[in-house]
Amino acid sequence: MGLSVVQGFTKSLAMTVLSEIGDKTFFAAAILAMRHPRRHVLSGCLGALIVMTILSAVVGWAAPNLLSRKWTHHITTMLFLGFGLRSLWDAFNDVEAEDLAVVEKELNADFRCNSTEAKESYKDDDDDLKKKGRPFLTQFFSPISLKAFTITFFGEWGDKSQLATIGLAAEENPLGVVLGGILGQALCTAAAVLGGKSLATQISEKIVALSGGILFIIFGIQSLLSTVESFY
Repeated sequence: MGLSVVQGFTKSLAMTVLSEIGDKTFFAAAILAMRHPRRHVLSGCLGALIVMTILSAVVGWAAPNLLSRKWTHHITTMLFLGFGLRSLWDAFNDVEAEDLAVVEKELNADFRCNSTEAKESYKDDDDDLKKKGRPFLTQFFSPISLKAFTITFFGEWGDKSQLATIGLAAEENPLGVVLGGILGQALCTAAAVLGGKSLATQISEKIVALSGGILFIIFGIQSLLSTVESFY
């Protein structure tokens, strides 16, 4: 049991770091941290990624109970190989080179929209009326944290890192996958928030994509060469 947890932890940590570094949510966290208090951005982004990691691991853990173990094993193998080949293709074709510009453009548009709305809302100086008019969640959580949470959560939904976590949890110990995924997300998010945009612009997306592609292919080959029974 201990060895399976360590194996799941190691694979999940490596996969998460190589999937999230240079990802759109990484850039979003870096840009948000330049405009808002870092602690709110970090808590919101990391909270979303932790929830997503746990949900994905639960889905992966339940998959063998919904499908036969043989089909789960084959689907996971194809996912790893498919993601690996896609990452290599992206690396050699610079598909993700525009990610930073795209994310920054979207956030700039959202920021201008929110600024206009904020100026209009500030006309009313009655604090009690403001509090009553706030959405329920913003009375307990920072609006910046909620914004960072929402952007990150929906940005990760259906992303290859989420699907890969589901596949990994279907074959490895789910606890190890969750722990490794959370640590990897924490490291990447902290780097994005603390390093800011300067770190994001210095990252070689090609090297990250190549490394991630190779890692996914290694996982896929290992899964392909292993018997279904060896994972359960």
